[in-house]
Amino acid sequence: MNKESKIYIAGHRGLVGSALLENLKQKEFNNIITKTHKELDLTNQNEVSEFFSSEKPEFVFLAAAKVGGIIANNVYRADFIYANLMIQNNVIHQSYKHGVKKLLFLGSTCIYPKNAPQPMKEDYLLTDTLEYTNEPYAIAKIAGIKMCESYNLQYGTNFISVMPTNLYGPNDNFDLEKSHVLPALIRKIHLAKLLNENNIEAVLKDLDLSNIEDAKAYLSSFGVSENSVEIWGSGKPKREFLWSKDMADACVFIMENRDFKDTFSEEKKEIRNTHINIGTGEDISIKELAEKIKSIVGFKGELIYNTEKPDGTLRKLTDVSKLNALGWKHKMELKDGINKMYEWYRNK
Repeated sequence: MNKESKIYIAGHRGLVGSALLENLKQKEFNNIITKTHKELDLTNQNEVSEFFSSEKPEFVFLAAAKVGGIIANNVYRADFIYANLMIQNNVIHQSYKHGVKKLLFLGSTCIYPKNAPQPMKEDYLLTDTLEYTNEPYAIAKIAGIKMCESYNLQYGTNFISVMPTNLYGPNDNFDLEKSHVLPALIRKIHLAKLLNENNIEAVLKDLDLSNIEDAKAYLSSFGVSENSVEIWGSGKPKREFLWSKDMADACVFIMENRDFKDTFSEEKKEIRNTHINIGTGEDISIKELAEKIKSIVGFKGELIYNTEKPDGTLRKLTDVSKLNALGWKHKMELKDGINKMYEWYRNK
């Protein structure tokens, strides 16, 4: 991949895609193709075929996906498996048909069994039952891994799959109903602080509401008040978090420096689990995370843990020894990342 290579980023507006676009621009790649969903529906086979025929990208970052939190994944199960399978099938197949030199497919560590040993190695894929709530999404991502492997083995393509851990960073989703745990905690604790300080104007601006009583009632439904913030579960589950710009840097590093043949041992008779975990190899309990955010935000109230709500999987930590052996390691530590993310949120 050189500076003039024609590069297509599918999903350039998302958390990962926007970080990839910024990373490539900073490294002076100047021939980048992006399309909004309105301009190109990746679930539409004909549109994707026509796009590849006319644009002829040489390198593809497949970061487009239908994503959401626990509730959305569990409720809209058909939507999640359908949309993600269609996106993957269309982009990967057309990349093969039109001679793309290299493709990077982005999945998720939810592909691993619910009770996988910790930390999770790439070889644990398909060894046990998946977490029920996001099973359709996980199966779609597993299909994407196997599609890349299969096209490589049958057609000699150079398609690589990477599985990021929980990501956070600029352009994250802060929706109180649909966001993931870290941005949700930042926004909830920030709004609780504003209420505590009686900063009514800032609360109304943040929620885009005109009446403070309506705002308080709305926030109360999410367990947010001037004196406390409710957090689902016991706070004991541990999670790993990776700065989205680190994720982008890892992806570009792999795209520039590694090939499919580098992702498995040639001694193996069966080529499988060629995907690469991308993470920090470090985790933190939800309680420790919430306390850290509370300190950074400066909220003086209480954090209340609602143990009637589910905890989910107690631990999800990636083994990143394969990634490290390939020559990449994360740079952003969690405390610094939360500070940067909170600053970004306030400015936005």
